[in-house]
Amino acid sequence: MAMEKNFVVGVDVGGQTSKIGVVDIHGTVLEQTVIRTDNDEDPQAFVDILAAAIKDLIKKSGKEGQIRGVGVGAPNGNYYTGEIAFAPNLVWAAKSVVPFSKMLSTALDGLDVALTNDANAAAVGEMTYGAAKGMKDFIMITLGTGVGSGIVIGGNVVYGHDGFAGELGHTAAVRHNGRLCGCGKSGCLEAYCSAMGVARTAREWLEMSPDTPSVLRDVENITSKDVYEAASQGDKIAIEIFNYTGRILGASLADFVEFSAPEAIVLFGGLARAKEFIYQPTYDSLNENVLPLWRNKVALLFSKLPASDAAILGASALAWEIK
Repeated sequence: MAMEKNFVVGVDVGGQTSKIGVVDIHGTVLEQTVIRTDNDEDPQAFVDILAAAIKDLIKKSGKEGQIRGVGVGAPNGNYYTGEIAFAPNLVWAAKSVVPFSKMLSTALDGLDVALTNDANAAAVGEMTYGAAKGMKDFIMITLGTGVGSGIVIGGNVVYGHDGFAGELGHTAAVRHNGRLCGCGKSGCLEAYCSAMGVARTAREWLEMSPDTPSVLRDVENITSKDVYEAASQGDKIAIEIFNYTGRILGASLADFVEFSAPEAIVLFGGLARAKEFIYQPTYDSLNENVLPLWRNKVALLFSKLPASDAAILGASALAWEIK
């Protein structure tokens, strides 16, 4: 009698590390591990290390023969083709197109592999196990190093014609004299509402108001975490930075609501942890900028997935869909 395949593997590929976990049908991560992502420019070398780590983890969890498939979330991961294409943060995929799903499946002796980008994986995870369970229409916004998005309409993630839909972080948030974004455009949402954007706002504001006291003046290489800690201590500039960031985010969210009429917008990622400072300005700005049709109708939620497991869970959720 064949064993039931009631377990999947989730892999979150990041610029520096990749997290791997064996997950059951309830969204419990049974075993997990982390490997380096950035130590070799040869894609095959990385895939071999990853495959070995996955095999070890399956063995450790005692679920050999019971794995339905592997789900992978990665920057510039294409759901249609299984390729990772020109991902600037991955040393082995920055300058080329890597047939990742095929390579990993081969290294895992034919186990099925599904791939998508990290924000889409987060959306699938939230819909399968988290705050968007039971929702058919919502938008996931990931506020991390950058700003990513996963758009779900009618219960399906929107992939678009080429597999790359959902780059709301690179829509224009500031139209005139906007900051230069890493993508080469100016005024992108990501340049303001990512962790890097918040740190940049802090540096600019401290320079512009030299007479306003702030604990941030004593911090070298300010990060968004420093801004959050300062706000928690009641620092006026830090609190104002989150107000400013939230207002920009809310105005962009209003545009997104007008496009797909979601039931909710779910915020996820490092910056979402500053919820007590960012929620109200974001929610107010969203409702001031949206058509009366949707005013106070769209829920603004924070991810319910545990931060440490969220990326693994998001990626693993893809594997349940493997037919």
